[in-house]
Amino acid sequence: MARPDSDSPRARSQAAETAQMRMVAVVIAVTMVAWLGFQWLGGHYGLPAKYAFLADLLAIGAMIWSLVVTWRIWRRRNAPSR
Repeated sequence: MARPDSDSPRARSQAAETAQMRMVAVVIAVTMVAWLGFQWLGGHYGLPAKYAFLADLLAIGAMIWSLVVTWRIWRRRNAPSR
């Protein structure tokens, strides 16, 4: 049985998509842990609300980025082959 060529454009494309999906997963996980940690620290140390809003905006930005990248991966996978 023939081995698939790991240097083919399709294999490289799949490897790139896999790397992007891993990055999205890491960004989501780190964002949520950092956001929860900052919310806890803010409440524990009595930080002003403006810092909580800043953390919220940063978390929202990271989640929007993750959504956009995930959507682009999904579109590439469902695109008709040429």
